[in-house]
Amino acid sequence: MKTLLVLLPLALSAFALPFGADHPAPPKAAAPKEYLITQFGAGLDSTRLSTAAIQRTIDKASAAGGGTVVVPKGVFLSGALFFKPKTQLRLAAGAKLKGSDNIGDYPLLPSRMEGQSLPYYAALVNARNVNGFRVTGPGTIDGNGLRFWKHFWAHRDSMKRAGKSSTNLEVHRPRLLFIWGSNDVTIKDVKLRDAGFWTTHLYQCNNVLIEGCDIRSPFRPVKAPSTDGVDIDVCKKVTIRNCYISVNDDGIVMKGGKGPDAHKLPQNGPIEDVLIENCTFGEVHAAVTCGSECIHANRITVRNCKVDNDRPLLLFKMRPDTYQLYENITVDNVTGKCGTIVTLSPWTQFFDMKGSTEKPFGTIRNISISNVKVQCKQFAVLNGNPLDQVSNISFTNVEATAPTATFPNKYPAPQVTFNNVTLNGAPLQATPAEGAAATPLKPD
Repeated sequence: MKTLLVLLPLALSAFALPFGADHPAPPKAAAPKEYLITQFGAGLDSTRLSTAAIQRTIDKASAAGGGTVVVPKGVFLSGALFFKPKTQLRLAAGAKLKGSDNIGDYPLLPSRMEGQSLPYYAALVNARNVNGFRVTGPGTIDGNGLRFWKHFWAHRDSMKRAGKSSTNLEVHRPRLLFIWGSNDVTIKDVKLRDAGFWTTHLYQCNNVLIEGCDIRSPFRPVKAPSTDGVDIDVCKKVTIRNCYISVNDDGIVMKGGKGPDAHKLPQNGPIEDVLIENCTFGEVHAAVTCGSECIHANRITVRNCKVDNDRPLLLFKMRPDTYQLYENITVDNVTGKCGTIVTLSPWTQFFDMKGSTEKPFGTIRNISISNVKVQCKQFAVLNGNPLDQVSNISFTNVEATAPTATFPNKYPAPQVTFNNVTLNGAPLQATPAEGAAATPLKPD
């Protein structure tokens, strides 16, 4: 009997554990094993390539079942690196992964650029089909782009002198990060600097977090052309928060395809469910852009952000050679200084109907701008292509100042509405400017 009395409370407590506060927490998953690149031959001589040694580190981590490749304090020069499933990258304090400025160190591979699937040069950091891929700081990834930028401008100047135009792809330049077909991606607390081409390119990725990053490329003394901060290309569920972005092109860009048949091609697709919050945009061509290669952007939210530049806060590049749908876009609680709050204008750079007889048009609907207080050069430009269909663009609780009180707007109410909106202290009326006509944006 005594034995029963002793065992009974123990048995009852065992049954109660799953439901009680004393139930033990499940054991934490072991942290990924770390692989220090210097232990695999990466040297501290920043003038010599460590590509092979760093790739050897990645391969070793992958072969062992996964792990974190660690760049320690110091400067390590490298060409293209290819991360494999279950591998990650961490840059320690004072660490710099510096890209080679020789395009020969970036192999030509099947890739994705400017809304097209085509062969292009690898990025400095590449991850394809690497679910759970992480790039973390506090160190730096430096694209070392000056040589590429100078080559770009020299080529463009020579083409102008010859009376010819040039495209962005004619001068071969590497991106900084290219992540393709990967889910549950994190880029956190890392400095991204001086990309040769786009800084961060996400293609066909889902569930992405970019947080606490500092993304920069210069406007002077040499402009860093086409160094977009983040390009979101056929992706879903992307969050970008607590980042600083100042680059010589657009800050955050929705991509996805271009051309009269782009909406029919399986490699293209929509961008859905993007949240941009608590970010600051320094010098950029636009803070948040839809285009110039985008067929569908849906449920994009920009909130609690600051702007400090003279370019659009929200930019729609309307291609007359592409069917585009931009819908359910929200901008809320933004302060600072910008060029316009919204610019919606034709974009004809590299216009190409590819022999099609289609008549593409854009659809822009359900755009909400609220709780914005900015100094701007002009309130807005609402002036798309003739066939574009615009509906339900609303401004609510907006306070703006500008050198001029006029702005192009060819969409009367109810297409565009104003509720508690002031420009230079005067209420803004929902009437279009006289004689508004579509004026194409000039490519930068």
